[in-house]
Amino acid sequence: QVQLVESGGGLVQAGGSLRLSCAASGRTFTNYAMGWFRQTPGKEREFVAAISSSGGRTYYTDSVKGRFTISRDNAKNTVDLQMNSLKPEDTAVYYCARDRTYGGFYAHIRLEEYDYWGQGTQVTVSS
Repeated sequence: QVQLVESGGGLVQAGGSLRLSCAASGRTFTNYAMGWFRQTPGKEREFVAAISSSGGRTYYTDSVKGRFTISRDNAKNTVDLQMNSLKPEDTAVYYCARDRTYGGFYAHIRLEEYDYWGQGTQVTVSS
């Protein structure tokens, strides 16, 4: 069983920064790509960023490129999302998820490719 626990959400003014962290249980963390998704009320959950199992490949949705950075520490079983230059439209519940494909040499951007999810952490950006 894999458990993912997000932390680091909160309220920040536009232009500010937050760092989200996801702690994963289980010994197979290093064999899977990981991703961050977000969701606002009434909208579908959307891809934000993903990282391969080694950390050598990263993927971002266009709206966060240049502002967000995903990273992972396989020794600590954590994956982080550094969010800079935040905008009100970044307001959402952010979820950490594990890519279901063993090996994790590449990461997927479709949420159907992820099998374990955290409970989410709220990020609110005020204008």
